[in-house]
Amino acid sequence: MKKLFSLALFAIVSLVNAQNELPKTATDISPLLIGEKIPDVILKSVDNQDVNLASLFSNKKTVLVFYRGGWCPYCNLHLSALGEAEAALIALGYQIIAISPDSPTSLKATVEKDKVNYLLLSDSNGMLAKTMGIAFEAPENYKSMLAKSSDGVNSSFLPVPSVFILNVNKEIEFEFITPDFKHRITNDLLIAAAKSLKE
Repeated sequence: MKKLFSLALFAIVSLVNAQNELPKTATDISPLLIGEKIPDVILKSVDNQDVNLASLFSNKKTVLVFYRGGWCPYCNLHLSALGEAEAALIALGYQIIAISPDSPTSLKATVEKDKVNYLLLSDSNGMLAKTMGIAFEAPENYKSMLAKSSDGVNSSFLPVPSVFILNVNKEIEFEFITPDFKHRITNDLLIAAAKSLKE
């Protein structure tokens, strides 16, 4: 009986560990799907204040963007491009929220460098990226850079660059997820998707 209990306990521990393990590569992720809800998570603002995502999402439809960090030139180009689409998206009734593993301090530097007007939030511990299924194990050569940009909180994961459009009920209505971090959604496609979901 004792042996049977030990085997059952081992199986449970193994299952929990398996669920906590990050996918090894960007192509191994299993993201949330259209129709599923974004989990309720508290993130940090550039001023290191707690931000309740659920209350933000309930205000208006949201373009939710995940990027790798302010150290990534492809991400910086994408953030700048989003700035060019911002007026059109706001006119359609959307807000833009961009999230990365960067610390609030690093986010502040990105806001100043890229002249970002929309909201940037910190997910340094990866709680949101992991529960949304877009986090994967960071390659070894990224780990020291990730630790630096997250003020030592993260050296283990990267988010796959992703864009979601959410309704006020936190449900995913559109998603663009690409494991190739050099490839991002165009403003034309994003605005077209936002328009079609608005109608």
